[in-house]
Amino acid sequence: MTIAAILQSKGSEVLTVDCGMRVGDAVALLADRKIGALPVVRRAAVAGIMSERDIIYRLRSDGAGILDWTVERIMTAPAITVEPGTEIMAALSLMTRRRIRHLPVVEGGVLIGLVSIGDLVKHRMDRIEAEAAAMLTYIQSV
Repeated sequence: MTIAAILQSKGSEVLTVDCGMRVGDAVALLADRKIGALPVVRRAAVAGIMSERDIIYRLRSDGAGILDWTVERIMTAPAITVEPGTEIMAALSLMTRRRIRHLPVVEGGVLIGLVSIGDLVKHRMDRIEAEAAAMLTYIQSV
């Protein structure tokens, strides 16, 4: 199963921010939408990703003044991305190894979606539950 299957079920709407956006405005967007990360774009290409962690680390090191900085100054760059054909288990492994929770999905240099570790785990759990139900039905019918 691939990342494309996740995007099919969850949709491909992606909220992004521009490199020049103020960190304070991006923080408000994260809070209003109850999300943990935003892909950062420059001329429609993914330049990086800004997560809650990026904000917290910079608040600790540089103080509240970062809220007036541009997102580009605190984002993680380059963003670690996947393609729609990436296997779900490979994406989970990548997220675990790199200690990240969000992966922009890029095809031909264009951002087409975003998946979180929660999306991937939910998909795996749904598959496991479906397989268990099928096995139980099979056992009961024998």
